[in-house]
Amino acid sequence: MWFDSGRVCLDLVAGLAPGEGIGDGEGLRRWLAGAGLVPGRTPLVRVGPDWVEAFRTLRADVETLVRAELAGGGGAGGEALARVNALAAGPTPGLCAVRDHEGNLVRELCGGVECGALLAAVARDAVELLTDPGERALLRSCAGEGCSRVYLDTSRGHRRRWCSSELCGNRERVARHRRRALAAGSA
Repeated sequence: MWFDSGRVCLDLVAGLAPGEGIGDGEGLRRWLAGAGLVPGRTPLVRVGPDWVEAFRTLRADVETLVRAELAGGGGAGGEALARVNALAAGPTPGLCAVRDHEGNLVRELCGGVECGALLAAVARDAVELLTDPGERALLRSCAGEGCSRVYLDTSRGHRRRWCSSELCGNRERVARHRRRALAAGSA
């Protein structure tokens, strides 16, 4: 799974994209832990198809809003905005420090793991991103061929072109090398 977009809401858009492997509760469990929404050792026994569907709906709404912003805003995505706002208004998970079996302090979610609270955390992140002009100005869409991921360009000089230098950037460099090699061989 990919967690390099710069915001958890953008990681959701990338992580629940078609073909990304979050088609079931187990995939969502891995994503929730990888995104840092739940501490790694948190049991997520109630994650099921209803959770997956709720996160897919939020993903679609966040993507609609982000793509509208990339296209210049203009009031697009009214229904998506209403749903994201409704989720963001809910309570987010509470964190508390507890001692593990070795006596070390570790993070744990207080009061159990609720789907609505985790959705609220992601939706709130989306609201914070979309209402911050500085952050919004850093939104970029990957220039990699066939890639539609969105990320925050926090690079020096804000000239980042790809969602990941290791993925799309490497593919682009290999393709460029092949084109040069082919052109040199034809000459």
